[in-house]
Amino acid sequence: MKILVCISKTPDTTSKIAFKNGNTQFDEAGVQWILNPYDEWYALVKALELKEKDPSIVLHLITVGTADCDPVIRKALALGGDEAIRVNTDSTDSYSIAVQIAAVAKEGGYDLILTGKETIDYNGASVPGFISELLDIPYVSLAIKFELNGSVATIDREIEGGEEVNEVALPVVVGCQKGMAEQRIPNMRGIMAARTKPLKVVAPIAVDALTSVVNFELPLAKAGVKLVAADNVAELVRLLHEEAKAI
Repeated sequence: MKILVCISKTPDTTSKIAFKNGNTQFDEAGVQWILNPYDEWYALVKALELKEKDPSIVLHLITVGTADCDPVIRKALALGGDEAIRVNTDSTDSYSIAVQIAAVAKEGGYDLILTGKETIDYNGASVPGFISELLDIPYVSLAIKFELNGSVATIDREIEGGEEVNEVALPVVVGCQKGMAEQRIPNMRGIMAARTKPLKVVAPIAVDALTSVVNFELPLAKAGVKLVAADNVAELVRLLHEEAKAI
């Protein structure tokens, strides 16, 4: 069995976000990059759990990006996995990214493709769906539990107001979220081993992007907090009515 885990780099949530060139480009100056949490904590760790149960599983990681993604890839390899693949191109278009991943997945003949439900910077949640369509295989999103019995997977997913249980034959694409697995921290042995694990860089295939970034905007600054004395109920009511428009 072969598993492919899709990973991506994202800005740390503590990084200061800014834009440049007339708000048309993300300013990477001073930004700390991390492994996308949904990819790391849920997709990758679930794949590691499956491999621990069945050591014959071949586990590969893939990302689409330039050489500045390599430190993030090495961190993922430190957690586990046999080798990593980096498609050497930079794109913000979900379709283009999915085309690159699907091409590698098709050539590699993977039985299971795991992704995070989305990245924490763009929150698009569209790449795994594109991969599924391009490969013409099933896709289960918002997965919170995954059990494998031979070539059949039982997948619990979150839906509006509850949960849904799906049974699907491999191959399949699964978008993972909280509940799928528990976060792990790389140990020293894994960190040392990651230095020598294969990191294969492949050329991208030609594809026309379907979307492009026109400009970025920061959210409006939040107003200051007004404190009201506990015994001044009249003032609180006035503020809620006249300024907050809550009553």
